[in-house]
Amino acid sequence: MIMTKKPQLYGSTLEGLRTLCEQLDLPRFAHKQIAKWLYTRRVTDIEAMTDLSKVARERLMEHCELGLSQPLKVSTSTDGTKKYLFATSEGEYIESALIPDGERVTLCVSSQAGCRMGCKFCATGRMGLRHSLSSTEIINQIISIPECDKLTNLVFMGMGEPLDNIDNVMATLSILTSEWGMAWSPTRITVSTSGVAKTLPRLLDESKVHLAVSLHNPFPEERREIMPIENAYSIWEVCDILRRYDFTHQRRVSFEYIVLEGMNCSPRHIKELSRLLDGIKCRINLIRFHKIPDSPFFSPPLEKIIEFRDTLTKRGIQTTLRASRGEDIEAACGLLSTAEKK
Repeated sequence: MIMTKKPQLYGSTLEGLRTLCEQLDLPRFAHKQIAKWLYTRRVTDIEAMTDLSKVARERLMEHCELGLSQPLKVSTSTDGTKKYLFATSEGEYIESALIPDGERVTLCVSSQAGCRMGCKFCATGRMGLRHSLSSTEIINQIISIPECDKLTNLVFMGMGEPLDNIDNVMATLSILTSEWGMAWSPTRITVSTSGVAKTLPRLLDESKVHLAVSLHNPFPEERREIMPIENAYSIWEVCDILRRYDFTHQRRVSFEYIVLEGMNCSPRHIKELSRLLDGIKCRINLIRFHKIPDSPFFSPPLEKIIEFRDTLTKRGIQTTLRASRGEDIEAACGLLSTAEKK
């Protein structure tokens, strides 16, 4: 006999809850009541859904699960950054990073266990793709940490490529930003991509969240050496898509740029960045490389990065230098989960 997994309530959209309630022969509007218990009150026990009848609660408990799971481990940095480790439904491990900065508290969540993109500077990329996370597993990273109520911002910049798991990421965004869900403003959320041009328009058409593009080199042939995705989707193709959208009002686009010594911070790279980003209202976030084991890459001296930043700014490209956080707790994506797997 094949056992089927029970549906999980957390991670369900309003439409998904409506379908579930119809299947369980629950009363009309029960899906809205359940959504409120899940995403407004963040209930941890189906029995606590007291505006549902006892029969309805018993039916839910018999056929469904909430889908919450607590972090297995938390590491705390001297700078206040926290790294949470979660187990997935398929026996893998994923990470979320909590980054406090004054009144701003940002959570960096994962969308996949591992990643198929294979970026050479990324510990997660070395793992290959183990599996994509369900919307339950993504939303659980937010709901199940003690700081949930203190979060001001959310970034999909953890393990995995969000646009390679587009259906579950879009479901999670719907839960986060809808009035029936957690009612967050889309301006509090940023989704990162290495440049999956195939699904990028869907994200931009169906949501209003901010976008961060992992760039790291403006020359396709050089970018291909460190980011194999360039073989499938050129960064120039990605920028052509972005030029079709308005980033002059509430939504913004940024380009993430890990500065690597001798590889991507010369005057010719500055000139080519100006050409590539022409016509796109954006900013570049420069990032110092977080060292990973057996990696040939390293960051140039800080004064060289600052000079790189200032030169880009003079060319009219808003450029910032992101502070490194959590290096003492292996905050670079994939290091903690890889160690746990071993």
